[in-house]
Amino acid sequence: MKFAVIGARVLLGLIFVVFGLNGFFHFIQPPEMNEAAGGLMGALAGTGYFMIVVKLVEVISGLMILTGRFLPLGLILLAPVSVHILLFHIFLDPAGLGMAIFIIAMQLFLAWAYRDSFSGVLQANPSPAG
Repeated sequence: MKFAVIGARVLLGLIFVVFGLNGFFHFIQPPEMNEAAGGLMGALAGTGYFMIVVKLVEVISGLMILTGRFLPLGLILLAPVSVHILLFHIFLDPAGLGMAIFIIAMQLFLAWAYRDSFSGVLQANPSPAG
């Protein structure tokens, strides 16, 4: 189990660090997209801030997962990004669906492996400290 967790951490962390950095340095050419997918990505990039924030979250959270420091926080921050990646590929660009499923699977596996770290987040009726 320990080696599976380390492998999942390295793979998921590298995916988000590399593709997050690619959003800034453009060292990997994006694949061709259909009109709907390209329109959405163009609109998000056109805001001037949205994709910058997403790519920054990907890099920082990917480093958290890769290094193991604040890993549960990294998983929580990446959850909405990962869900968006999955939904984007389900509805707009099925070509990348395999990678999207892999990302969700690795994230769920790591969340399960570190499930004790999420006990407070999953309380239905928490009470404030103090």
